[in-house]
Amino acid sequence: MLDGVARKLIDPPLDRLGRHVAAAGIGADAVTLAGLVLGLMAAGAIALGAPGWALLPLLASRLADGLDGAVARASHKTDFGGYLDITCDFVFYGAIPLGFVWLAPSANGAAGAFLLASFYANGASFLGFAILAEKKQMSTDARGVKSLYFTGGLLEGTETIAFFVALCLWPAWFAPLAWGFGGVCFLTAGSRVLLARRVFPG
Repeated sequence: MLDGVARKLIDPPLDRLGRHVAAAGIGADAVTLAGLVLGLMAAGAIALGAPGWALLPLLASRLADGLDGAVARASHKTDFGGYLDITCDFVFYGAIPLGFVWLAPSANGAAGAFLLASFYANGASFLGFAILAEKKQMSTDARGVKSLYFTGGLLEGTETIAFFVALCLWPAWFAPLAWGFGGVCFLTAGSRVLLARRVFPG
């Protein structure tokens, strides 16, 4: 819901930084993979009982996730780069909740499973919509210039990152926060299905 606003704020400085990174000969795919490594480091820190220390690699990972697109725009975009980016995003989004489940399986297991299931449903609705949008040659830059068609929703990347930060700051509240956020994720997936029914009629 907030991605459109957030992109207007972060894209100009990211584009400037992206031009410098591209000029240094660093490719967008390398930035994407660096972001994934940082995200997995954050998940590992959470699983090892240090969610507070996970904040730095977590936020650095999301910076890299925005920077890779800026580097691609400053050099050249590829279909594989877009594919790698969304794949790494999904691995990251699954790894952080998994870290909390490993941290306290008995307390966080059920809520973590519910949250991951909601991410799965939300991701399926997002990617399915993107495939049909490509088939219909639809395009949008409301959430930045992307390789895939990005539909809006109640929960998007900005809200998810804020949620992950909250989990790291208050790990004892993982279960109730996960139940609530997962429920809204299912609502987001459902609303996207209804949108698809309207945009892609039978």
